[in-house]
Amino acid sequence: MRLVETGYESGKSGRLSGLIFSAYRMARSRIGGIGMTQELTERNRRILEAIVEEYIDTAEPVGSRTVTRRHQLALSPATVRNVMADLEELGYLTQPHTSAGRIPTGKGYRFYVDSILQVRPLSSGERKRISNRYHLEGLRAEEVLREAGKALSAISNYTGIVMAPRLETTVFRHIDFVPLSEGRVLVVFVTRSGLVQNKIIQPREPLSSRELETIANHLNRRLKGLSIQEVKEQLFSEMERDRSRYDQLLRKTLMLSQEALKDNIGGEVFIEGTSNILDQPEFSNVAKMKQLFKTFEQKSLLIDLLDRSQKADGMQIFIGSESEFSDIDGCSLITTHYASRRGTIGALGVIGPSRMNYSQVIPVVDYTAKLVSQILDIETE
Repeated sequence: MRLVETGYESGKSGRLSGLIFSAYRMARSRIGGIGMTQELTERNRRILEAIVEEYIDTAEPVGSRTVTRRHQLALSPATVRNVMADLEELGYLTQPHTSAGRIPTGKGYRFYVDSILQVRPLSSGERKRISNRYHLEGLRAEEVLREAGKALSAISNYTGIVMAPRLETTVFRHIDFVPLSEGRVLVVFVTRSGLVQNKIIQPREPLSSRELETIANHLNRRLKGLSIQEVKEQLFSEMERDRSRYDQLLRKTLMLSQEALKDNIGGEVFIEGTSNILDQPEFSNVAKMKQLFKTFEQKSLLIDLLDRSQKADGMQIFIGSESEFSDIDGCSLITTHYASRRGTIGALGVIGPSRMNYSQVIPVVDYTAKLVSQILDIETE
């Protein structure tokens, strides 16, 4: 399987260069997320940048002498201390202990990501390392997505998260109905990319095994190659016509199809590399670790955030200390969507501590999404 390079070139950098963040920053600007840039002078921005990047590297509170010694700002420690106090008053920094240096707050990380961050391009070795995971022929779609999660985790050293396509965004290939006890029916959907999604329904009237088989054959002949939305529209259109001209079996076909497709199923989340979180000093706190693993287990918040990413343009960054995402306090989630030629079908990303190395993780997430999109397109040709 040959994959096309996605446009990263070693040695090229710059402030959020290329298109990775253009849509993200436009969206943040529209909702007022970048308006706070006016609060900071250039000197304050440079000191905030130094503190955030120092804290990313060390996970230790940052003092004024560290800033002046390791970052070429041509400022005295006293001047840096005054600026740090100002930044703390504005809510960008906090002091965990009276005698300690400062660390970034959620607001500080948000400003850094929205206004200061410089994205580091992937090296050729990193691109090759990611691409090599997808060279196996005959990989099923679920395996591709799991491998994407593993690749995200291995390259970033954080936790990789991939959401499988929801049925609504996929293309129909095949459907089967399997009779269960008490009149229930197991619906098995197979999409053109090879994803298999299941659902148990309770038809309004009982159906025999022979009827279920006949209905499945009828739908498979008529609907193969249509998007699920097109399938729904076609079935709805038929139901709205003069129903009296339909025979009994066709009536049951439309009834069963409506039950099978009325909810948007799918969206399974694959989480890889959760143990990487344990290596981060932030999660030596048992209560915080338990809360995060509960979030991994329940998945509802992650599904909500990945759903948002699937519907948005470009890269999305969620910072857990922002009140809306308190369940992942201390973490950040970097996501984007992957897409087939028929449109957006899923989302993937990396979750790690809020002090994660954003400049390294963002291009890894973006490049992986492009590779997954290519592979799913190849599989559906």
